Amino acid sequence: MFFVDTLEFEGLGNRSYLAGGRRAAVVVDPPRDVDQVIALAARRGVRIAYVAETHLHNDYVTGGLELARLTGARYLVPVGARVSFPRTPVADGDVSEVDEYLVLRAMATPGHTPHHTSYVLEEEGNPVAAFTGGSLLIGSVGRPDLVDPRLTEQLARAQHASVHRLAATLDDEVPVLPTHGFGSFCSSSQAEGDASTIGQERAGNDAFTLDVDDFAKRVLTGLENVPAYYTHMGPANAAGPGPVDLTPPEPANAAQIAERLAAGEWVVDLRSRVAFADGHVAGSFNFEGTGKLATYLAWLIPWGKPVTLLGDTPAQIAEAQRELTRVGIDRPAAATGDPAAWVRQGERLAFFPRAGFADLAAAHKRGEDVVVLDVRRDSERANGFIEGSVRIPLHELHGRVGDVPDGTVWVHCAGGMRAAIAASLLDAAGRQVVAIDDSFEAAADAGLSLTRS
Repeated sequence: MFFVDTLEFEGLGNRSYLAGGRRAAVVVDPPRDVDQVIALAARRGVRIAYVAETHLHNDYVTGGLELARLTGARYLVPVGARVSFPRTPVADGDVSEVDEYLVLRAMATPGHTPHHTSYVLEEEGNPVAAFTGGSLLIGSVGRPDLVDPRLTEQLARAQHASVHRLAATLDDEVPVLPTHGFGSFCSSSQAEGDASTIGQERAGNDAFTLDVDDFAKRVLTGLENVPAYYTHMGPANAAGPGPVDLTPPEPANAAQIAERLAAGEWVVDLRSRVAFADGHVAGSFNFEGTGKLATYLAWLIPWGKPVTLLGDTPAQIAEAQRELTRVGIDRPAAATGDPAAWVRQGERLAFFPRAGFADLAAAHKRGEDVVVLDVRRDSERANGFIEGSVRIPLHELHGRVGDVPDGTVWVHCAGGMRAAIAASLLDAAGRQVVAIDDSFEAAADAGLSLTRS
């Protein structure tokens, strides 16, 4: 009897899988912190016989090479992927015997990348699971624009053909087990749902309900901005990532924090946005540890800039450190405990107010001179925005603070997390700011005038 275990990484919107039989297993698209994969295999009592990559990832650093080294597993990498390390090249139709009566069959599914390969798990010759990586996602497909702009339309059309090939090969009840699509920016659109099958996708996924021309047009017009750090992920994966060091980072005291801020380094406060607004080190930035920390910090930070983490507890620091290694941000310095200990004697914590959309409406009625800053993405703003608001997407704000008009800045997003990041960036730049910690759905109810572009 086979099993499939899922490892979920909410911060990046990705999943990895451990699948196998009684004695041996394969790991598909492993994370960089492979200790948890090894522990899961140990709990299952199985040997990791294979590590399989569906493609060279653009959104995170893989742990595949290190996992294969530690376990002695064969490292399966698509034959078309250009890499600088020993591996077992996998071509369309190749079969790997995972365990008794259990094999892994490679299926070329170009589209997300030219070399993308899905893997079908077969028990006694019957397909029982499809690991579709960045090809067929739940309600969507992987985006085709991460390799080369000149190939984007070609890859979108290839993506359409690939998912049709999967559906033509597999029965409707076969589970679809993608790597991307749970909030990942590798998805061509924001997919919904937690589980799916070939039949469910055939019935509702645009890749099946639209012809290739309409599908390609919809995919190409719906693509969001690519996170800046993606530029560094592919080369790191092609070179062969090394092991990670998850031992506790070096501690930082108040003097060192001040020195790092003065040197232009980033000091990142992982606490809740409520706690940060109430009191924080002046010049620090707020990226909540419970939010999409790795995605947004890696997107905004100048690549290679040293990072100091501030948090409530050592456990909060450890979790953030683990998540950041998945995108290549290694070995931060850190401090935990009372925020008052993070500033030098005689210095005080900075703070700024939080508010809701009803408070913004009240400020308008009082005739206050306010600037409303919308940091949402294009697709979000297209569905409605506050009349007169200024839009600078969060990922552009650090380099465009000077474009924010004079006055007190009331900053909002869709729910509060990104607004808190933006407010901290503006606060660090010396602006008077109010962080709107509210759902955008409340804006109309508060009486604010909404419009569409």
